[in-house]
Amino acid sequence: MQTVAFHTLGCKVNHYETEAIWQIFKQEGYERVDFEGRSDVYIINTCTVTNTGDKKSRQVIRRAIRKNPDAVVCVTGCYAQTSPAEIMAIPGVDIVIGTQNRIKMLSYIEQYKKERQPINAVGNIMKSRVYEELDVPSFTDRTRASLKIQEGCNNFCTFCIIPWARGLMRSRDPKEVIHQAQQLVDAGYKEIVLTGIHTGGYGEDMKDYNLAMLLRDLEAQVKGLQRLRISSIEASQITDEVIEAIKQSKVIVRHLHIPIQSGSNTVLKRMRRKYTMEFFADRLFKLKEVLPGLAITSDVIVGFPGETEEEFMETHQFVKAHQFSELHVFPYSKRTGTPAARMEDQVDEEVKNERVHRLITLSDQLAKEYASQFEGEVVEVIPEAGFIGDKEKGLLEGFTDNYLKVVFPGTEDTIGKIIQVKIEKAGYPHCEGKFVRNLEESLPEGEAV
Repeated sequence: MQTVAFHTLGCKVNHYETEAIWQIFKQEGYERVDFEGRSDVYIINTCTVTNTGDKKSRQVIRRAIRKNPDAVVCVTGCYAQTSPAEIMAIPGVDIVIGTQNRIKMLSYIEQYKKERQPINAVGNIMKSRVYEELDVPSFTDRTRASLKIQEGCNNFCTFCIIPWARGLMRSRDPKEVIHQAQQLVDAGYKEIVLTGIHTGGYGEDMKDYNLAMLLRDLEAQVKGLQRLRISSIEASQITDEVIEAIKQSKVIVRHLHIPIQSGSNTVLKRMRRKYTMEFFADRLFKLKEVLPGLAITSDVIVGFPGETEEEFMETHQFVKAHQFSELHVFPYSKRTGTPAARMEDQVDEEVKNERVHRLITLSDQLAKEYASQFEGEVVEVIPEAGFIGDKEKGLLEGFTDNYLKVVFPGTEDTIGKIIQVKIEKAGYPHCEGKFVRNLEESLPEGEAV
């Protein structure tokens, strides 16, 4: 039996696509083996969001080649799309496929085995206008299933290379989305995370369909769906119709990840972001009105070219005033090939790091404050796995619908199910809880929670 090993770098979309590629190999009778061992085929799914992403991708490619010099080494993903020649130049790389035509990967492998000639199968992504269907009926190890609903981005923010790696916005056919959501629920997943490169832009390339309609259709048509999470949505995509869909829904969770990047209008303009802080504040206000207890998480880039102390403090104050529940904070790093990398006034590394530190301190404080509201409450949790920091081995960890991580004594048979846990000690990065009951056991046969 032929073996295949995968290594995925980067974001949730890449992880989703690796699972989809694995389905193709599985159907052809391949066995999946650990990447650190010996395999007949190695697939490296690369990331290019930063220069470091490129570097890490190259290291992993070389590692695969060392493990089995006779193996077929196939490189795919964003770095493969933007820099195929750079990857082809690494001795031992046999096939390079970008972020489309992954469906043809096996035939390229067969072609390589016959001809023993390196294959560069990367095409011009900017010409792609159709969403590439990649189905994942179930995942190898996750309790939350990702469901990719769109590809590409039309925004061209000045710091970002992704449109060049993923192409322009294209949405997945709603019938396919619903069909796959049903497959995932039937496979036992209680929570589905809608994901994409620019998830909230779903439907912008369609005539009479949009994200709000998809959210409503998923809830109405997918039998047994219990939690629906949007992995990330831009403020500019949170329309009144989306807010109304969230308000009416019984399955959309009380958590949204809305990337802010900066809380200063002048910086946002230099970034070429599509909203002002006034608009962002208005969306937050409306969302919190329809979803009490809503957790808002966000991404912030600190030290963008030209960022002054005043502009940084605008971000700091905005985040504090609107009580975000957690931030992912990144120091700005130059991405070769983007307009921001060529801007004057690059901020000193020490200044960047000091600002990052201040924002992380604020984020930790806000996360603790947010969690403290739920101390003493009974919440619904989907246990995901044994708690990493557990020496005794009796603890599980899982997430509430509003994205609090809860650690509690529990048994493996509850993993992937919806259970009730009482939060006895709120905190960050996790809360401590006590198992109350398994919601699925107490129901009469055939009834959903």
